Amino acid sequence: MQRDPHLNNAALFARREAAIPRGVGHSHQIFIERGENAEIWDVEGRRYIDFAGGIAVLNTGHCHPAVIQAVKDQLDRFTHTCFQVLAYEPYVELAERLNAKAPGHFAKKTLFLTTGAEAVENAVKIARAHTGRSGVIAFTGGYHGRTMMTMGMTGKVVPYKAGFGPFPAEIFHARFPNELHGVSVQDAIDSLESIFKNDIEPSRVAAIIIEPVQGEGGFNIAPPALLQHLRAVCDQHGILLIADEVQTGAGRTGKWFAIEHSGVAPDLITMAKSMAGGFPISAVVGRAEVMDAAAPGGLGGTYAGSPLACAAALAVLDVFEKENLLQRAEDVGLRLVGGLQALAQKHRCVAQVRGLGAMVAMELCQDGNPHQPDAALAKALSAEAAKRGLILLTCGTYGNVIRILVPLTASDALLDEGLSIIGASLEAASTPR
Repeated sequence: MQRDPHLNNAALFARREAAIPRGVGHSHQIFIERGENAEIWDVEGRRYIDFAGGIAVLNTGHCHPAVIQAVKDQLDRFTHTCFQVLAYEPYVELAERLNAKAPGHFAKKTLFLTTGAEAVENAVKIARAHTGRSGVIAFTGGYHGRTMMTMGMTGKVVPYKAGFGPFPAEIFHARFPNELHGVSVQDAIDSLESIFKNDIEPSRVAAIIIEPVQGEGGFNIAPPALLQHLRAVCDQHGILLIADEVQTGAGRTGKWFAIEHSGVAPDLITMAKSMAGGFPISAVVGRAEVMDAAAPGGLGGTYAGSPLACAAALAVLDVFEKENLLQRAEDVGLRLVGGLQALAQKHRCVAQVRGLGAMVAMELCQDGNPHQPDAALAKALSAEAAKRGLILLTCGTYGNVIRILVPLTASDALLDEGLSIIGASLEAASTPR
């Protein structure tokens, strides 16, 4: 293909800055031309290994042939009706299959929407409709979206909440356990009890929402003991437990839902991201009687559960089964953790390596001191890796965590190549100049 010599990253980024508001941030000033599995090529023809996966959207990789074919087939039939006007079978089949996968020995129903934030908003609506209560308890470090309600629930101010308040009332934050930073499970439990004593009585709380593994918060894993305690508290007080699986869901952690690792069955689960291999769709899956609380017309959306996205999501489910991707997530995670732990042995700045399945991260601190998080090093490492052909993302309350969300379909050779680049980049970024 003949390339326009002016079609380069710098020129396109200049156009982007002139046309698009600065509030839409950018991790890398790179414009993609095409993607295949866990590799991308930019408009200048340079190849990159993708350890970002569209922020956990591409568990099945870029342009998986089965997903693309399913969407092409659907394109030939119809592209849109609005499900509330004219229904279509792929929506129903997808709901049936997710209902069967969700944990808990009770009847379930599923609602489809378009974005993760929309799923979380609707989970709160459903919880309030079912309980007749208004209060919501979330956790510090949690991320739930960029709408007003989900920003209110998000437990991180910069960059998500700064300048956008006031936020909806009756949202409270308990502490999320973080052993590295000195927050125990008991501290989290005590903070929840403090909310009940000081802010809102349990009888006015509609829901407690938690990420089984925090995404933007730094890939911090919710200890099973905490999740089990939350289940008991919710049962005691008639509160609904919501698992926000927007980032963890669709097989990233080695189970379809990350909450399954704890043995806890939540009342509602939100999911999105990797559901459909890059096509926009989200879901709320939950107890049938809870999901039925909203009156007809109270739920839905014009593009909610798009036929194209439903077809893609069904194909993703098939790919997971045919390619045994849940086991692959475990294998990928072990390989990544092993590689990062080897780096931790060489570099004191790696304070911790953690992960659940293929949701893996390393936290960078000055001399490994958790009281001195090193966001500058994380940013420099990400930039250095991009120069060497690897796309990485940072996250965490302090911006000092490197997270890996590589497609589960990536080969071992590609994983090792990416880990090698991380090692070289960390060496370069941490060397004084």
